[in-house]
Amino acid sequence: MLIGFVDVARDGGAHAFVLDTMVAPGHRTAGVGTALVTTAADHARAAGCAWLHVDFEEHLRPFYLDACGFRETAAGLLALEDRP
Repeated sequence: MLIGFVDVARDGGAHAFVLDTMVAPGHRTAGVGTALVTTAADHARAAGCAWLHVDFEEHLRPFYLDACGFRETAAGLLALEDRP
């Protein structure tokens, strides 16, 4: 049974990006997501990446900044299509 998932993309250089971190509702708050992101970071580091980036919605701030150890940085966002 799959209870969690995380994807990591990289640019072929120093940067990797966490995407689509998901944990099944019955397994949340048990450290599964943190373990997935830690494993993703370990693998990105082993692949030669120096930076691991993540974008997240506001309600996920405590997870990524507190539980996973990311730090807040300045970034930019460009909307590519109009959305209501």
